[in-house]
Amino acid sequence: MPPDQAPVESPHDADGPKVGPLDLFLAFSQLALSGFGGVLPWAHRTLVERRGWLTQREFVETLALGQLLPGPNIGNMAVMIGYRFAGYAGAVAAIAGLVGGPFLLMIAAGLLYSNYGALPLVQQALSGMSAVAAGLVLATGLKMAGSIRRHWRPWLFTALALAGVGALRWPLLAVVGALAPFAIAAAWRDEA
Repeated sequence: MPPDQAPVESPHDADGPKVGPLDLFLAFSQLALSGFGGVLPWAHRTLVERRGWLTQREFVETLALGQLLPGPNIGNMAVMIGYRFAGYAGAVAAIAGLVGGPFLLMIAAGLLYSNYGALPLVQQALSGMSAVAAGLVLATGLKMAGSIRRHWRPWLFTALALAGVGALRWPLLAVVGALAPFAIAAAWRDEA
């Protein structure tokens, strides 16, 4: 970069929280170890409600972009959030924090399950954890729905997507591919 040209900062960087790679590593390690098997509810609680690194809208927008990219949503979000606050070092720190602890825990869990997985108590515990995980995902979805504008169009597209994927069992990619151009056009129309 030429010396007379300063790096471009996002508006969030200028007056937002100062977050370093170590902070990102610790936060995403905590997320990964708190929400084993599904960290999106914990990510929302940690990044928006507790630490205040992101606003509700920023979280929803980052999640939406993470869903469009290949790979796990929370992994994509970790890289984007890490890069946003601390560049490449932050992206590496966030993803390392996200996968490091669970990697070691899965090795240990696999060894334990191979020895004790057939026990009825273990089977009952796993069934109970499934119900808790579903409840957390539902609660987070309802919180995120609060950031949608009070207009009928977003709810229409939500209902159409739910009907296409959930009721009619059409492929998700086909439903999103068909609805996305109309949703984008409606959003542009609302902004104009």
